[in-house]
Amino acid sequence: MNKRIEELLEKYWDAESTLAEEAELRDLLSKAEGYETEKEWFLSLQDFALEEPVGLKIPSKGKSRNFSWLGWAASILILIGSYSSWQAYERQQQEEAYREVVAALSLIQDKFSEGQSQMQKMNELKYLNTTNSLFENQEK
Repeated sequence: MNKRIEELLEKYWDAESTLAEEAELRDLLSKAEGYETEKEWFLSLQDFALEEPVGLKIPSKGKSRNFSWLGWAASILILIGSYSSWQAYERQQQEEAYREVVAALSLIQDKFSEGQSQMQKMNELKYLNTTNSLFENQEK
């Protein structure tokens, strides 16, 4: 019997014993002589098992809140934010394209004005051949 108690105690302290082996160990210890510290240990464990907790509040499941709607709300906010960001990006792209077109038209206007001013000099040369026509008209 002492040999079996030693085997069961060794298994118990190595955390390899089953519940049936622990029950057998308690029975053997209660019948055996000696093993006073082990007897005290198992009796105190039994005392702890018999005690009921005092002042322990178990939370009720009746007041649990359902927060599944938060996921939907977050998804909708993400969609709205993405849409507004996309709209702002598109507006910015349109404004940038408008500025580029205005800059190109301004460049065209500048070059056209420059060309016109150079053509002004050519306008003065058109009267070179008119001298003959001026004199021809007066002779008639």
